[in-house]
Amino acid sequence: MKTQTLVRWLKFNLVGGIGILVQFVALFMMKSVLHLDYLAATALAVEAAVLHNFVWHERYPWADRVQPSWRRSLTRLVRFNLTTGGVSMVGNLALMKVMVGVGHVNYLVANGIAIALCPLANFLVSEEWVFE
Repeated sequence: MKTQTLVRWLKFNLVGGIGILVQFVALFMMKSVLHLDYLAATALAVEAAVLHNFVWHERYPWADRVQPSWRRSLTRLVRFNLTTGGVSMVGNLALMKVMVGVGHVNYLVANGIAIALCPLANFLVSEEWVFE
C-alpha cells in the first residue's frame, strides 16, 4: 500500500470514528428521547453520520483531490450517499432488524456491530469513485 493511501486510510478512519459518535448520539436521541421505532431511528442516525462524514472527508482525507465548488460537492455528495451511504444504510438496517428484531440484542450494541462491518468497502468506493 502506498504511503499516501495509508495516510488517507488513517484520516478516513479518524473521520469515521467521529461519525460513529454522531451516529450513536443521533440513534440514542431518536430512539430513547424521541421514542422513534428503532429502524427509523437507525436510518436517520446513519444518514446523519453519512452527511457528517462526507463534509469532513472533503476537507481532510481527500482535501488534495477536492476543488471547492457547490456543483462538484453536490455531485460527490450524491455519489457518496448512493455508495457508502447505501452500503451503510442497507447494512445497518438489515443487521439491526436481525440483531434487535429477531435476536433482541440491545439496539446500541447492535448498532456498534453493524458499524464495524462496513468501513473497508466504504473506503475503497470513496477512494476509487467518490473523491476521484
